[in-house]
Amino acid sequence: MSLTIYDISKLAGVSIATVSRVLNNSSKVKESTRQKIMDIIDEFGYTPNSSARAMGLKSMKAIGILCADSSDIFLAKAIYYLEQNLQSLGYESLLCCTGYNPDSRVKYINLILSKKVDGLILVGSNFIGSTEEENSYISKCSEKVPVMILNASYTHRNVYSILCDDMNSLYRATTEMLNSGITDILYLYNALSYSGRRKLDGFRMAMQSQKITDFENLILRIPEKASTIEETISCLEEFASEGHTFHGVIAADDQLAIAAIKYGQKKGLAIPADLSVIGYNNSILTSCCTPELTSIDNQLETQTRTLVKTLIGVLSGQKMPQETVFYGTLIKRNTTDF
Repeated sequence: MSLTIYDISKLAGVSIATVSRVLNNSSKVKESTRQKIMDIIDEFGYTPNSSARAMGLKSMKAIGILCADSSDIFLAKAIYYLEQNLQSLGYESLLCCTGYNPDSRVKYINLILSKKVDGLILVGSNFIGSTEEENSYISKCSEKVPVMILNASYTHRNVYSILCDDMNSLYRATTEMLNSGITDILYLYNALSYSGRRKLDGFRMAMQSQKITDFENLILRIPEKASTIEETISCLEEFASEGHTFHGVIAADDQLAIAAIKYGQKKGLAIPADLSVIGYNNSILTSCCTPELTSIDNQLETQTRTLVKTLIGVLSGQKMPQETVFYGTLIKRNTTDF
């Protein structure tokens, strides 16, 4: 029998936290309970695996971090914050960039687990699918180590989610633009990840709540192959040539928003007088354009700090919240005047 820390807790009739305290030689366990757990360990020849290390025994002090693409501005910044927080607590990071292919993702996860890490951090909402089958690899990972998810939510034992409420954040930003008198708003996006779906839902809810009709005609998905600002501008030009008009743009990320600004400038539009633009993520790109970009701050630094705090709490045997949600804030700059 290959025993895990979860098996020990079941056989002993105690919580995982209690098992962790015994493994950590904590004095906060009754001697009879400690002996019961140690008897089970001796009987089954328990050998600590990476999960046990994660719960405090012979910790490798290493955390696996996975992201799809480290060149992505949002993901790169998240990784930077995570590594800084982990290093300050004496933990090293092992980073793998998985790409977006599910098979490749599982391969890299298995690779990083083989390094006997204490925990796993999945950075980005693309790791969460829309079906339980798509997410089964996460539940399997969580049997070995705590799994932390940044920017998405998945409910399972030993899985912890830290995220921004993208739907509510996008809803409020859209509502504010609508209240300023702009009703022909183009929603610009390029992915339907967990986060992408939530943002799109927030936009639709805001438009529906104010009884705006035909807004579906002003939802534009930029093809994944159009990865540059110039290619996005070309998509906007083609969209406009089909007869679509808009005086506002809300984009799912800052790069798309900057493409909208450059499109407007190319067409001779004054920003924000003729075209108001809102981005998402409040990244460094907001100050790299003229005029500077209004953007929704999804509290990334706070998210990452909370994720690491939650992970360290789990590794030390504390009971930690399985989901922590933050709310985005609209940071107003010069691409809006409301």
